[in-house]
Amino acid sequence: MPTFTRDGVTLHYEEQGSGFPVLLLAPGGLRSTIDAWQRAPWNPIDELAPLYRVIAMDQRNAGGGSSGPVSAADGWDTYTADQLAVLDHAGVERAHVLGMCIGGAFIAHLLRTAPDRITAAVALQPIGLADNRGRFHEMVQGWGEERGIPAEDLAGFRDNLYGGDDVLWSVSDADVERFDTPILVLMGNDEFHPQAASRTLARLAPNASLLETWKDPDSIPMAQKAVAEFLAANTPA
Repeated sequence: MPTFTRDGVTLHYEEQGSGFPVLLLAPGGLRSTIDAWQRAPWNPIDELAPLYRVIAMDQRNAGGGSSGPVSAADGWDTYTADQLAVLDHAGVERAHVLGMCIGGAFIAHLLRTAPDRITAAVALQPIGLADNRGRFHEMVQGWGEERGIPAEDLAGFRDNLYGGDDVLWSVSDADVERFDTPILVLMGNDEFHPQAASRTLARLAPNASLLETWKDPDSIPMAQKAVAEFLAANTPA
């Protein structure tokens, strides 16, 4: 369970299994921790560790083992830098990435920033903008107050994450059109994970596909099989 410090930020991640690496970016919004996978419809750590080197991380200040300062200048770039630092510390040059909820926004920003590091991506119910900006702002406010973040820093951080008008929050439609990484999208269908976000990513990314049903008990085996086949097809020999 490695923990390391980089530029005043402590980052914690855990590894299971062996083989080609898969970076996991957990659900939970700003409370994205490894433990959050236990509350997902199915746990990708359990599913993937028999075949892959699974690297699951706590995002900074999420309530797990990662922590760092928060300023008005922080935003999606901050998280992407942390995620790439984890890959670097683990000695990983290229990896698959699987993320859920805010993990979808993290994936999109990784694909914009460092596409050469990502071999294939699986986005489970990515968050998105759909007449719900106020709910995201409320979420950030509650998270920041719990941590005693000064109001000015919290406001800047909030606006950097959820102040724009891009459906996927972390990247523009034009960014998505330039992605050439294979992407499998498992559709969201609620207030924080609107269908529009999943459909936008699947429609605009040139090598993306969409799985609409995947969370109910009858669909889980099919979804697990689809993810397994997608990753296997895109794993370097």
